[in-house]
Amino acid sequence: METIKFKTNIKCGGCIAAVTPFLTADNGIEKWEVDLQSADRILSVETEKSAEEVADVVKKAGYVADPIAS
Repeated sequence: METIKFKTNIKCGGCIAAVTPFLTADNGIEKWEVDLQSADRILSVETEKSAEEVADVVKKAGYVADPIAS
């Protein structure tokens, strides 16, 4: 299990509420959170999936998630 970080366009609590069902329903995503205090709105995801697979889940919710190189 690894933690992957993404720069997102998730801006507020309403955005988090919109993306929550997509991220919580995905069996490959263990834990996640969005730092709304960060200018880049960093999404941290604990997962066994690839960054591309997680980005696809976020995209289905209508948001953008760009992986941040670690």
